[in-house]
Amino acid sequence: MRTGYQFLLLITSFFFVSGFAWSSQVEETTPFNFKKDLLLMHFDCKTDVDDIHSAAALKMLMSDSCFSNVDYYAVAGTYGIQEGLYVPPNELFKLAFGDKWVDAHADREKAINKMKDVTLKCLLTGGNIWIAEAGQSDFSAELIKAIQKDAPTINTSKQIHIVQHSNWNEEVTTPESLSFVKQNSVYHKIPDGNAVGNGTPGFRTPDYNDWQTKVQNPEFLKIWRLAVEIGVKYNGKAGRYNNEAVASGGLDFSDLSEVCWILGLQQMKDTEEFFNRFGR
Repeated sequence: MRTGYQFLLLITSFFFVSGFAWSSQVEETTPFNFKKDLLLMHFDCKTDVDDIHSAAALKMLMSDSCFSNVDYYAVAGTYGIQEGLYVPPNELFKLAFGDKWVDAHADREKAINKMKDVTLKCLLTGGNIWIAEAGQSDFSAELIKAIQKDAPTINTSKQIHIVQHSNWNEEVTTPESLSFVKQNSVYHKIPDGNAVGNGTPGFRTPDYNDWQTKVQNPEFLKIWRLAVEIGVKYNGKAGRYNNEAVASGGLDFSDLSEVCWILGLQQMKDTEEFFNRFGR
């Protein structure tokens, strides 16, 4: 009887601990709250031109009636320790985002202070911050430190979510910064947006140019034309990364897979489906 009782206690303890862990995970993956959360997309723009295409895709997605009420902000120049030249995105970002972006390449400290003010408005009213890392996490680490300094009562480990899809982005993040964001935010590593059928959309598509006929809105068409133009201008130039999908005349907005994951669009398949849904 005593042995059976001990076994029962062991089984009960196992399910209690398992249930607790499961509950914690559910809490960590609480869905994006469209009414009070803030979406940030941090673009490294170094040295791959995929960020340029991703910015155009973000604008089109955020303009859809399902997501037009989402509060969002873009940051350019959030690169880590990778080598190579910057891909200047300013003309496109001004056209696509107006005053809803900051330039961390031109003035990193100013960008940190601006985004600290923007994020605190959300955090202090009970909202969460969701960061799509279209690059490395160095800027995110600096931003979290600035928030903690100015508002130490905020629990960034619960209220700030960081979403990363790329192993390479992690490898060229300053190790201390990567460790810091993992310890001071809810860090989500999701399947790579360069591939199709792995649990997130695959938005890297060589030879894809159907966007020219599928994008119906003149504003979005202008944005995409500029994005493609900038991509061709800088792709593989002066030692920059040569994105083969872009070189073949296709598109690469793979970083948008993180935004899709945040907003509940994980089941979207690929570039074709994206333009079929949001291009018209």
